[in-house]
Amino acid sequence: MREPQSDPKIRKRREELTRFLRQEAAAQGFDLCRVTLPDSIPQAPERLQHFLDAERHGTMAWMEETKERRADPRVLWSDVRSVVMFGMNYGPDDDPRLLQEQPDKAAISVYARNRDYHDVIKGRLKEIATRFAARAGEDVKVFVDTAPVMEKPLAAAAGLGWQGKHTNLVSREYGSWLFLGSLFTTAELDIDTGEVDHCGSCRACLAACPTDAFPAPYQIDARRCISYLTIEHKGTIHPDLRPAFGNRIYGCDDCLAACPWNKFAEEAREMKLQARDDLKAPDIASLLTLDDAAFRSLFSGSPVKRIGRNRFVRNVLIAAGNSGLPHLIPLCSSLLDDASPDVRGMAVWALSRLMPAADFDALRQTRQAGETDDEVQSEWMRER
Repeated sequence: MREPQSDPKIRKRREELTRFLRQEAAAQGFDLCRVTLPDSIPQAPERLQHFLDAERHGTMAWMEETKERRADPRVLWSDVRSVVMFGMNYGPDDDPRLLQEQPDKAAISVYARNRDYHDVIKGRLKEIATRFAARAGEDVKVFVDTAPVMEKPLAAAAGLGWQGKHTNLVSREYGSWLFLGSLFTTAELDIDTGEVDHCGSCRACLAACPTDAFPAPYQIDARRCISYLTIEHKGTIHPDLRPAFGNRIYGCDDCLAACPWNKFAEEAREMKLQARDDLKAPDIASLLTLDDAAFRSLFSGSPVKRIGRNRFVRNVLIAAGNSGLPHLIPLCSSLLDDASPDVRGMAVWALSRLMPAADFDALRQTRQAGETDDEVQSEWMRER
């Protein structure tokens, strides 16, 4: 905890630097900019350890490997004296859940429908950091999601919002639609008051989850979360969860979209990060035809590109299997010869859902014997 400074010159300098940061943040398109101390999340280590002990992080081994730095900003950078948290509203034009009514379309999470937000936000933060460092004569570091920083607890401590029952940040001004970024500095700044929880008895986000990924309010099990499974998880997705994916092929916005506070995001939204038209509701059929080169071209500059073509097409095949659309059968069948076992396995699963039982059994008789991968073999043998 920082001791209060009685020197008027020190107070004035803090006020000037803080005001300068907020002006720069607004100029760079950020909607929120508030400051907290590096020791403002003392509960974080215990909560993170509980999450890891329960193995709710799934295959994200990096969370265990970086837990000390993640739980305490001072471990990440011992010289930090102030943590500045930034928020940018990215509220969509309409409710992304409406796309579930179009089984021939694929649902890509709202945040991934344009340029990679890591690049967008980090570029703007670097501009702010450069100007601030020159003005303050202090050291700075900027982070956007990829570094071991617990951005949501820090944002809550700074007063941008509170962590809702879906574990994401909720703002009274912008609902659940906020990109977050942080600036660590050796400068002393004016500290803001943290936000209190305004969820009350509401459980809309919990009820909205298609896979029941919340063991309790304010807790998430990534192993059941569609966002984790479609983006972070490699290999086979448990067959019991696949039907709940619907047409979600990259991420899931349901718990965010259900938040009643989003009405304020809609009122305040400015068109800072416009979604690409071709990513708002792409045809599942067209996505099934993507080879590696076409995938890279389509998602150039997009966060989707990071998961690679094979994992992406795996996800699209799950959506195809859930679609109930027979015209997708030839496209799924063409992927039975794909070089990736993950793709072949999901092609088998999709066909088992789309084809009449007798036709699928006949296909199995002709194709199964030539399959060398154990996981794909298990898909052929799985009961319909």
